[in-house]
Amino acid sequence: MALIAKQLFLAVSLATFTPMDRASLLDLPAVNDLNNDADQALHRLYKTNALAETLSRKARSVLIFPNVVKAGLVLGSAYGEGVLKRGSRVEGYYNCVAAPLGLPADHLWPGAQPYGYVVFLMTPKAEIYAQDSMGWEIGVGPTVVLVDEGTAAKLSSSSLPDDAYAFIFDQDGLMAGINIDGTRIARMRR
Repeated sequence: MALIAKQLFLAVSLATFTPMDRASLLDLPAVNDLNNDADQALHRLYKTNALAETLSRKARSVLIFPNVVKAGLVLGSAYGEGVLKRGSRVEGYYNCVAAPLGLPADHLWPGAQPYGYVVFLMTPKAEIYAQDSMGWEIGVGPTVVLVDEGTAAKLSSSSLPDDAYAFIFDQDGLMAGINIDGTRIARMRR
Protein backbone atom coordinates (compact mmCIF):
# COMPACT_ATOMS: atom_id res chain seq x y z
CA MET A 1 0.00 0.00 0.00
CA ALA A 2 2.89 2.36 0.76
CA LEU A 3 4.32 1.73 -2.72
CA ILE A 4 1.00 2.62 -4.33
CA ALA A 5 0.75 5.78 -2.22
CA LYS A 6 4.30 6.77 -3.25
CA GLN A 7 3.55 6.13 -6.92
CA LEU A 8 0.27 8.04 -6.66
CA PHE A 9 2.09 11.03 -5.18
CA LEU A 10 4.79 10.82 -7.85
CA ALA A 11 2.20 10.52 -10.63
CA VAL A 12 0.52 13.71 -9.54
CA SER A 13 3.75 15.59 -8.85
CA LEU A 14 5.65 14.53 -11.93
CA ALA A 15 2.77 14.79 -14.35
CA THR A 16 2.07 18.29 -13.16
CA PHE A 17 5.47 19.79 -12.47
CA THR A 18 8.29 17.77 -14.09
CA PRO A 19 9.62 18.50 -17.56
CA MET A 20 9.97 15.47 -19.82
CA ASP A 21 13.77 15.39 -19.83
CA ARG A 22 14.21 15.40 -16.07
CA ALA A 23 15.36 12.02 -14.78
CA SER A 24 15.16 10.79 -11.22
CA LEU A 25 17.81 8.98 -9.23
CA LEU A 26 17.62 5.33 -8.21
CA ASP A 27 19.39 3.86 -5.19
CA LEU A 28 20.69 0.28 -5.10
CA PRO A 29 17.79 -1.29 -3.13
CA ALA A 30 15.32 0.38 -5.49
CA VAL A 31 17.25 -0.98 -8.50
CA ASN A 32 17.17 -4.51 -7.09
CA ASP A 33 13.45 -4.28 -6.35
CA LEU A 34 12.75 -2.87 -9.80
CA ASN A 35 14.75 -5.64 -11.49
CA ASN A 36 12.88 -8.32 -9.51
CA ASP A 37 9.49 -6.71 -10.16
CA ALA A 38 10.27 -6.46 -13.88
CA ASP A 39 11.24 -10.14 -14.10
CA GLN A 40 8.09 -11.20 -12.24
CA ALA A 41 5.87 -9.00 -14.41
CA LEU A 42 7.39 -10.41 -17.58
CA HIS A 43 6.81 -13.98 -16.40
CA ARG A 44 3.20 -13.12 -15.48
CA LEU A 45 2.65 -11.72 -18.96
CA TYR A 46 4.16 -14.79 -20.62
CA LYS A 47 1.88 -17.08 -18.59
CA THR A 48 -1.23 -15.28 -19.82
CA ASN A 49 -0.21 -14.46 -23.40
CA ALA A 50 1.70 -16.76 -25.76
CA LEU A 51 2.22 -13.98 -28.33
CA ALA A 52 4.15 -11.92 -25.77
CA GLU A 53 6.55 -14.78 -25.18
CA THR A 54 6.99 -15.24 -28.94
CA LEU A 55 7.67 -11.52 -29.40
CA SER A 56 10.27 -11.61 -26.63
CA ARG A 57 12.36 -14.04 -28.67
CA LYS A 58 12.20 -11.77 -31.74
CA ALA A 59 12.56 -8.41 -29.97
CA ARG A 60 15.84 -6.51 -29.93
CA SER A 61 15.04 -5.12 -26.45
CA VAL A 62 12.17 -5.16 -23.97
CA LEU A 63 11.04 -2.17 -21.91
CA ILE A 64 9.24 -3.41 -18.78
CA PHE A 65 7.15 -1.19 -16.48
CA PRO A 66 5.97 -3.62 -13.78
CA ASN A 67 4.06 -1.21 -11.52
CA VAL A 68 2.36 1.77 -13.07
CA VAL A 69 -0.24 3.56 -10.97
CA LYS A 70 -3.02 5.50 -12.63
CA ALA A 71 -4.64 8.06 -10.35
CA GLY A 72 -8.02 8.58 -11.96
CA LEU A 73 -9.39 11.44 -9.93
CA VAL A 74 -6.24 13.46 -10.51
CA LEU A 75 -6.65 14.16 -14.22
CA GLY A 76 -5.85 10.57 -15.17
CA SER A 77 -2.18 10.89 -14.20
CA ALA A 78 0.03 7.80 -14.17
CA TYR A 79 3.59 7.08 -13.05
CA GLY A 80 5.84 4.04 -13.12
CA GLU A 81 9.46 2.99 -13.25
CA GLY A 82 10.85 0.41 -15.62
CA VAL A 83 13.80 -1.55 -16.95
CA LEU A 84 15.12 -1.80 -20.50
CA LYS A 85 16.58 -5.25 -21.12
CA ARG A 86 18.41 -6.71 -24.06
CA GLY A 87 18.31 -10.44 -23.47
CA SER A 88 19.02 -10.85 -19.78
CA ARG A 89 21.24 -7.74 -19.62
CA VAL A 90 19.88 -4.51 -18.15
CA GLU A 91 20.50 -1.60 -20.55
CA GLY A 92 18.94 1.15 -18.45
CA TYR A 93 16.19 2.35 -16.15
CA TYR A 94 13.27 4.50 -17.24
CA ASN A 95 10.24 6.25 -15.84
CA CYS A 96 6.92 6.82 -17.52
CA VAL A 97 4.61 9.73 -16.83
CA ALA A 98 1.18 10.27 -18.30
CA ALA A 99 -1.00 13.30 -17.73
CA PRO A 100 -3.79 13.20 -20.30
CA LEU A 101 -5.38 16.56 -19.61
CA GLY A 102 -8.80 17.27 -21.06
CA LEU A 103 -10.08 13.70 -21.06
CA PRO A 104 -13.83 13.19 -20.75
CA ALA A 105 -14.95 12.39 -17.22
CA ASP A 106 -15.86 8.79 -18.09
CA HIS A 107 -12.16 8.09 -18.66
CA LEU A 108 -11.15 9.19 -15.17
CA TRP A 109 -11.23 6.25 -12.79
CA PRO A 110 -11.74 6.77 -9.06
CA GLY A 111 -8.81 5.89 -6.86
CA ALA A 112 -5.52 4.41 -7.95
CA GLN A 113 -5.39 1.54 -10.42
CA PRO A 114 -2.11 -0.40 -10.64
CA TYR A 115 -1.09 -2.12 -13.87
CA GLY A 116 2.03 -2.95 -15.80
CA TYR A 117 3.08 -2.79 -19.39
CA VAL A 118 5.79 -4.18 -21.58
CA VAL A 119 7.01 -2.70 -24.87
CA PHE A 120 8.82 -5.09 -27.21
CA LEU A 121 11.24 -3.04 -29.34
CA MET A 122 11.46 -4.93 -32.63
CA THR A 123 13.57 -2.70 -34.89
CA PRO A 124 16.93 -0.96 -34.58
CA LYS A 125 15.07 2.34 -35.04
CA ALA A 126 12.88 1.72 -31.97
CA GLU A 127 15.76 0.48 -29.85
CA ILE A 128 18.02 3.41 -30.71
CA TYR A 129 15.19 5.88 -30.18
CA ALA A 130 14.48 4.49 -26.70
CA GLN A 131 18.13 4.46 -25.67
CA ASP A 132 19.39 7.68 -27.21
CA SER A 133 16.54 10.16 -26.94
CA MET A 134 16.44 12.41 -23.87
CA GLY A 135 12.83 11.44 -23.43
CA TRP A 136 10.17 10.28 -25.82
CA GLU A 137 6.44 10.17 -26.06
CA ILE A 138 4.52 7.09 -27.15
CA GLY A 139 2.74 8.03 -30.34
CA VAL A 140 5.67 10.19 -31.51
CA GLY A 141 8.66 8.47 -33.08
CA PRO A 142 8.65 4.70 -33.61
CA THR A 143 5.29 3.06 -34.29
CA VAL A 144 3.98 1.35 -31.14
CA VAL A 145 1.06 -1.07 -31.57
CA LEU A 146 -1.02 -1.61 -28.44
CA VAL A 147 -1.80 -5.33 -28.29
CA ASP A 148 -5.13 -6.31 -26.75
CA GLU A 149 -7.02 -9.62 -27.07
CA GLY A 150 -8.33 -8.70 -30.54
CA THR A 151 -4.99 -7.51 -31.88
CA ALA A 152 -3.20 -10.55 -30.45
CA ALA A 153 -5.53 -12.89 -32.35
CA LYS A 154 -4.78 -11.09 -35.65
CA LEU A 155 -0.99 -10.83 -35.35
CA SER A 156 1.24 -13.45 -36.90
CA SER A 157 4.62 -14.04 -35.31
CA SER A 158 6.12 -14.44 -38.79
CA SER A 159 5.01 -10.98 -39.93
CA LEU A 160 5.66 -8.19 -37.44
CA PRO A 161 6.04 -5.01 -39.49
CA ASP A 162 5.83 -2.40 -36.72
CA ASP A 163 8.64 -0.92 -34.62
CA ALA A 164 7.25 -1.92 -31.22
CA TYR A 165 4.40 -3.82 -29.59
CA ALA A 166 3.01 -2.94 -26.14
CA PHE A 167 1.01 -5.16 -23.79
CA ILE A 168 -0.88 -3.66 -20.83
CA PHE A 169 -1.71 -6.15 -18.09
CA ASP A 170 -2.56 -6.70 -14.45
CA GLN A 171 -2.61 -9.78 -12.19
CA ASP A 172 -5.35 -11.37 -14.31
CA GLY A 173 -3.84 -10.85 -17.77
CA LEU A 174 -4.25 -8.30 -20.57
CA MET A 175 -6.22 -5.17 -19.75
CA ALA A 176 -8.49 -3.16 -21.99
CA GLY A 177 -9.43 0.49 -21.63
CA ILE A 178 -5.99 1.90 -20.84
CA ASN A 179 -4.25 3.90 -23.51
CA ILE A 180 -0.55 4.70 -23.27
CA ASP A 181 -0.45 7.16 -26.19
CA GLY A 182 1.07 10.39 -24.94
CA THR A 183 2.95 8.67 -22.13
CA ARG A 184 6.37 10.28 -21.68
CA ILE A 185 9.27 7.90 -21.15
CA ALA A 186 12.66 9.15 -19.93
CA ARG A 187 15.86 7.43 -18.92
CA MET A 188 16.64 7.56 -15.20
CA ARG A 189 20.09 8.02 -13.67
CA ARG A 190 21.25 5.35 -11.29
